[in-house]
Amino acid sequence: MELILKKDVENLGFKDDVVTVKNGYGRNYLIPQGFAELATPSAKKVLAENLKQRAFKEKKVIEDAQKLAGQLKELDVKITAKAGSGNKLFGSVSNADLSEAIQKEGNIDIDKKFISIFGGNVKVAGKYDAVIRLHREVKVDFPFEVIAEGN
Repeated sequence: MELILKKDVENLGFKDDVVTVKNGYGRNYLIPQGFAELATPSAKKVLAENLKQRAFKEKKVIEDAQKLAGQLKELDVKITAKAGSGNKLFGSVSNADLSEAIQKEGNIDIDKKFISIFGGNVKVAGKYDAVIRLHREVKVDFPFEVIAEGN
């Protein structure tokens, strides 16, 4: 059974993908839940036209994301946090703290859910890297430093 996905489905595909699934999975789960619709010839034509129009709009969005990536690469973010012996932090520095620091430093607003810090939350002062996803196709490696307060 050939279906057009209306939403992202884990381990199957992204929105607007044409996928082939078993009949029971499509009829009993994907279609009733609103995750997919039948891939009829007319539905495929509508999908092709929508993708063509979206590609034109998406081009500008990707260019804007790449400009923002250039601005992020120029930033030098240092986050100060209270620390005990051995530069071990009281608490931790999370992606929300990094988002806040980027907002203060470069006046760039990035939602915390698009930031992922390698190794999870930071618990020791030092230099770290994070990945910031600005678009499905645009990701930025972002180095930052956590400084123990008073050093």
